Amino acid sequence: MCSSNWHVRQCVKPGSMKQFGTFVKKEFHHIFRDKRTMLILLGMPVIQIILFGFAITTEVKNSQIAICDPSKDIATRSIIERISKSPYFKVTKYLDSPAEITTLFREGNTGMVICFSERFNENLLHSGKAQVQLIADATDPNTATTLVNYATAIIATTQQDMMMQTNVPYRIVTETKLLYNPQMKGAYNFVPGVLGMILMLICAMMTSIAIVREKETGTMEVLLVSPMKPIFIILAKVVPYFILSCVNLVTVLLLAVFVLGVPVAGSLFWLILVSMLFIFVSLALGLLVSTLTESQMAAMLISGMAFMMPVMLLSGMMFPIESMPLPLQWISNIIPAKWFIIAVKDLMIKGTDVSAVIKEIIILSSMAGIILIVSLSKFKNRLE
Repeated sequence: MCSSNWHVRQCVKPGSMKQFGTFVKKEFHHIFRDKRTMLILLGMPVIQIILFGFAITTEVKNSQIAICDPSKDIATRSIIERISKSPYFKVTKYLDSPAEITTLFREGNTGMVICFSERFNENLLHSGKAQVQLIADATDPNTATTLVNYATAIIATTQQDMMMQTNVPYRIVTETKLLYNPQMKGAYNFVPGVLGMILMLICAMMTSIAIVREKETGTMEVLLVSPMKPIFIILAKVVPYFILSCVNLVTVLLLAVFVLGVPVAGSLFWLILVSMLFIFVSLALGLLVSTLTESQMAAMLISGMAFMMPVMLLSGMMFPIESMPLPLQWISNIIPAKWFIIAVKDLMIKGTDVSAVIKEIIILSSMAGIILIVSLSKFKNRLE
């Protein structure tokens, strides 16, 4: 097959196209043979479209709320029924008295409490006015504002319907109270999340790359034949990143308090202790990634795909978890950053006692133990 012009005449031999096809076939063979490469090429787009399609949403749905209704009359029941039917709310608890509200918020499972005044319907009939208090957890100011707006709209609609039925000018006064963050500062929400993402990336990604670098350059075998035991070699690679992470922890806390104005309302000791536990979990994850990869590029890609995206999308750092589909809510439970962010918000923003974060401490400790055991066993087997 020949082509010509005024200056050049080139001929391509029939065998050249066959050789080209052979090279293309060989390249496909190398790609299909590497399962990790196939996972990145074909699996990452699927994971990204699912996560970005379902996790990223500006809507707030299925938010857990509580009702405090001392009146229990026809007017309050009408409002509660409409709120219960709304897709934005999920009524999980009915309180007997306003004294339970503070304890309920410290447990961390409720986004808002709707508290009706006493003799609600009686006040509407006699004075034409009654009060409803909307008490929201403003550690996430965007979610709190959205919940208050949803509830206010439902109450206003109920008020209009009641006025049309009775031709009486009812007026339901809505009072809003924002707990823990009355100034509605965004820093209260993103500081715990950014802290978790920074520690995860530094510990997990950098640790995995550091260990894989030794394997990739062939120096790991040299280190293993030295008199030092393998466990101490691993610790020697991990300790610098642990110290650097502690330095970053102190830096972020100082900037949060003195620059961003986010107070440490609870125990600083327990806040640092929980943070160090999360650092330990992240280091164990980095060690696990190093046992699964043979190149720094693969370690970086896996760390970015498995750590950074879930931390940003499924940990509650940017988007409320309860608004996501149930499968993503279940997946979020295995992300360490989720439990760390919950614990930091409770200790740092809400000022709760350590008893309120025992669940998170137990979960993070269990994750650290399991990941470390699996990582060390796989590391030993791979290097033997």
